[in-house]
Amino acid sequence: MIIKTTRNKMLTVLLILFTSTLFAQDTLTTNTVKVIEEPKSEFPKFKIGGVFQARYLDSYKKDVDVEGLHHSTGEYVRNTYEIKRMRVSMNANLTENLSVVTLVNLADFKSDPKTRVLENAYAQYSVSKYVKYQVGQFRPAFGMEDSYPVDIVKSIDFSNSYYLMGSNGWQSFQIGAAISGSVDLENVPFHYAVSMTNGNGKNKIDNNNGKHYAGRFYFDLNKKRKFKLGFSTGFGDENKKSIYALGLEATYEIRITEKLSLDFQAEAMQATNQFLYFNTAAANRLGNISDYVLKGIYVIPNLHYQIGRKHLQAIDLSIRYEYLDANSKLDSNPRQTLVPMFSIEFLKNYAARLQIGAQIDNYKKNIPNTKTYNANLVFVQFQCRLQ
Repeated sequence: MIIKTTRNKMLTVLLILFTSTLFAQDTLTTNTVKVIEEPKSEFPKFKIGGVFQARYLDSYKKDVDVEGLHHSTGEYVRNTYEIKRMRVSMNANLTENLSVVTLVNLADFKSDPKTRVLENAYAQYSVSKYVKYQVGQFRPAFGMEDSYPVDIVKSIDFSNSYYLMGSNGWQSFQIGAAISGSVDLENVPFHYAVSMTNGNGKNKIDNNNGKHYAGRFYFDLNKKRKFKLGFSTGFGDENKKSIYALGLEATYEIRITEKLSLDFQAEAMQATNQFLYFNTAAANRLGNISDYVLKGIYVIPNLHYQIGRKHLQAIDLSIRYEYLDANSKLDSNPRQTLVPMFSIEFLKNYAARLQIGAQIDNYKKNIPNTKTYNANLVFVQFQCRLQ
């Protein structure tokens, strides 16, 4: 009887041990699966953005149309509506360090789209904040206007010198490669960007074997005051002729009250105007390419008042003054431009914005039936941006 009872107890213990072993194995298997299961990748990540700008233009200068062209005879367009930009952008982060950026302006279908619609198309690889590599079509860093989109400028558009420098391959969209980054020099952040581009505009293969080498360097001297000082420089050759470019820039902000501030932006540039040289018939050229020199300077004071309401964020009042001489050595005819503008910001970061103002152009010498003629243009522009 004792033996039978002992035998039953042993069987019961063995059964419990066997069941516990099976349960432990099942738990171990389950835990093992959980441990080796790979988390889902966060990449790729996509971000869609864009901007819409529509404007009304009215020329108040007699015999001058809305594009600034003088007409000595005949009819001309004095006022018009215009879709200035309809940009769509996509940023794709393929990995933590690698991204691809695309930007198109659908409004450019209104003219020859072959070399216009595609704007940004580049890949960027970030090693660290010190070094970032970039290749494709982008705006090479030369001056502060290449560092932000046109829909957040303090005036109606970029400066005249920006577009002239773009025609000469230093600014606006170009094809090439670049390296950029930043480093702290003691307590002062220093930013750099250097590039090598074709220098003949967007969506084109190079038209000669020359290249543009450019660099922008600036210091964040006081972040609270947004005080920055910088310079840009460039050199290269076009059709075996040497060219160069130089630029200086500065920004500063004065905080008047908690809601009211006054900020300044200023730039000065000088460069070879090879675009004018090569687009002038050889028989009509007045000198060597080194004699074709453009000079420009602009300043934008902007008074900003922060309201902070749900559908009324801020109001701005800016006045851009610019002096630009496209051929300062041989045939000087400077263009002075004044752009007073009142801006209402309905949503943050210019997500919805109304701009009202005028562009007043005066030349030293008017040339009839050309755009080199005094003009007064009034504009009203509304923009929406998705960021």
